[in-house]
Amino acid sequence: MRFDLISLFPDFFSSPLQSGLIGRALKRDIAQVHITNPRDFTTDKHHKVDDEPYGGGVGMVMKVEPIVAALESLPQEPRREVILMTPQGEPMAQPLFWQWSTDVDQLVIICGHYEGVDERILEVATREVSLGDFVLTCGEIPALALMNGVIRLLPGTVAKRDSLHYDSFEAGLLDYPHYTRPAEFRGWPVPEVLRSGNHAAIDQWRRQQQIDRTRERRPDLFERWQQHGWENQDA
Repeated sequence: MRFDLISLFPDFFSSPLQSGLIGRALKRDIAQVHITNPRDFTTDKHHKVDDEPYGGGVGMVMKVEPIVAALESLPQEPRREVILMTPQGEPMAQPLFWQWSTDVDQLVIICGHYEGVDERILEVATREVSLGDFVLTCGEIPALALMNGVIRLLPGTVAKRDSLHYDSFEAGLLDYPHYTRPAEFRGWPVPEVLRSGNHAAIDQWRRQQQIDRTRERRPDLFERWQQHGWENQDA
């Protein structure tokens, strides 16, 4: 799968894309990441990528021409999505990551800065996406989160692929609690059922923990889970 980042700060991605599972996935060519700087497509001697907003106001706005020129310089795969990272977009969610990991060959991610980008960028973007209901200094942070979420779902990234289906938000619930050795630490024991060897009881306990956790920590998810009738599905 190909990722194209349109970013004013290519160095931002250097270390994260070399680390952990994502770094190994890129080395094994499970995914490819290419970074294009819109500053390279400016036509003035100062390489200006931002300007004052029409109508007045504080801050600067990223110009449309360099971004579109950077986008048009990229090769185009048959199944391509062009994403603008913006607080006004739809929130990232696990179903989106699964959709992109299976239905798309190329994700182009436009990273905004300053007060935002010229609205005419939406003429070339196919989707607006947000990391959440807050504002960050740059679009590179959510772009990195998006790539991480998608690449880990690509075949070959995670050795035990079946484990992905037990993650939080799969089938609408949060993940169950995890423990490892020692069996007791500072008086905090591992639940007895996990040491029982009774796999049916363990599965039942884990399922109930998912339900209880989601109800307590994310009542919004729990309500959605009930509405979809997922509670009637097998664990």
